[in-house]
Amino acid sequence: MQTEKQQQKEAMKMLKDTSRTFYIPITLLNPTLKKTVASAYLCMRAIDEIEDSETLPSKAKALLLRETSQMLEGTFDQQAYENLTAPYASLLPEVALRLGDWLDTCPENYVYKVKEFTSTMAEGMAYWAENEWNIQTKEDLDDYTYYVAGLVGVMLSDIWEWHDGTKTDRDLAIGYGRGLQTVNILRNVEEDRERGVSFIPEGWTLEDTFEYAERNLELGDEYMKDLHTKSIILFCRVPLALAKKTLKALRSGREKMSREEVEETVAQIKKDV
Repeated sequence: MQTEKQQQKEAMKMLKDTSRTFYIPITLLNPTLKKTVASAYLCMRAIDEIEDSETLPSKAKALLLRETSQMLEGTFDQQAYENLTAPYASLLPEVALRLGDWLDTCPENYVYKVKEFTSTMAEGMAYWAENEWNIQTKEDLDDYTYYVAGLVGVMLSDIWEWHDGTKTDRDLAIGYGRGLQTVNILRNVEEDRERGVSFIPEGWTLEDTFEYAERNLELGDEYMKDLHTKSIILFCRVPLALAKKTLKALRSGREKMSREEVEETVAQIKKDV
């Protein structure tokens, strides 16, 4: 049986291995928030890896996501989850197979909310997997980006309020999440096209998609105005700044920011806050 400290150490290592964008800001949070946000991120990352898999068939994704969503509605049983994922275990990364471990690292008085948000996300992802990510309109894009990223913004807002009473506008939180996700979509346009998927609405140009990302990142700027706790401001400002700079790099024909640019951006934000 692992100690709580060992569990937390493993969770942070997994976080570092799976997300360059969120690992840094999560380490800037105070201990309670760090535990909570790291757990929530890894739970959502676990189901995101199912939805995002390049080897799993769409029907299998929808089945796994819907069943997982239902499991999260009650007392989560890691053994039952392992039985569910067993036929696909060789096709999924470790972070996706250890959902129960990430739930175990969450503070007891908040884990039910992480389960609730992750369940909602999994159900939304199952719908889009069943429909082969057939995004025709702006409304479709809004719906898809809500489930895969806007919901993360809503959950974070809920965590801030649970932690210290910070109240934020949930619509702005959704916009913030959508903005980050659209930057990812723009980064992966060619890769997605190669596997026969497009998250860009029918008739939209790349420029339309850039503008959609920029409008939503502006909502992220508005969201920041409600934040007054230093570690939360740091946490939210880092991904927002990195997304804006990545968008700028993409516009100039580069695929992403360099590691040095990322480090310089984070250092400047730490200095400013």
